[in-house]
Amino acid sequence: MTFDITTIIEALAALIAAIISAFVIPWIKSKTSVAQFEKIKLWAEAAVEAAEQIYTGSGRGEEKKRFVIEFLANKGFKIDADSLDKLIEAAVFNLPSYIGILDTTEPEGD
Repeated sequence: MTFDITTIIEALAALIAAIISAFVIPWIKSKTSVAQFEKIKLWAEAAVEAAEQIYTGSGRGEEKKRFVIEFLANKGFKIDADSLDKLIEAAVFNLPSYIGILDTTEPEGD
């Protein structure tokens, strides 16, 4: 009596393909998007810091924002306006600690 394992192999291949499609591919996509977001965040912070150095003085916020948007576009990042605004605001909020304006050390106790 001979036993044909072709059907079993085909079923296993279909099962493996289903597992890859259901779990592995979404996991890879989620990791890639997180890595891409971190990359965009770092570039946004660098662009904000550069804009602060280039456009000194008050009342130049629109110029700074335009610089950041163009900088990120030149790097090939495509991001919606709302997310971009949030990234810029977060980078601006953290800017004083980057350039040493705020003292982030703990005060010494008595």
